[in-house]
Amino acid sequence: MAQLAPVVTLAATGASIYSQMETAKRQKKNAQIQQDNAQVQQQAQEQILAAQAAQNAVERQRALDRSIAASRARLAAGGVKPNEGSAAAMAAGLRGAARDAQGADDTVYAARLSANRKSLLDQDSSLNNWVHAGQGLGRAVKSLLD
Repeated sequence: MAQLAPVVTLAATGASIYSQMETAKRQKKNAQIQQDNAQVQQQAQEQILAAQAAQNAVERQRALDRSIAASRARLAAGGVKPNEGSAAAMAAGLRGAARDAQGADDTVYAARLSANRKSLLDQDSSLNNWVHAGQGLGRAVKSLLD
């Protein structure tokens, strides 16, 4: 009977290590699936943000065009040439303000994109499973030596 104890211990340890390795494979597969899903969600979020940024840029350009057209019409109605002098300076100022606002929107867009990115350093804890299996094997060897 005493001779069977080490064999049973080895068999139990082998089964335990096999079980831990199968669990590790499942966990790794699940982690990969979750990472793939997160990547798909991130791409969708980036597309939404890009569409919003493009829409904001188009709206800003339309508002700029309307403002410049309205200002030129008022100046022309007052007898001022809309493409010369202070009228040209006013149009340049409106364009500069629109460019600055677009730059601010671009900065916000870049910040929103980077805030949603997952780190490449996220751990999948695959090393932990090997450590636990090694500890189980160590306990089995220790019990055989005792």
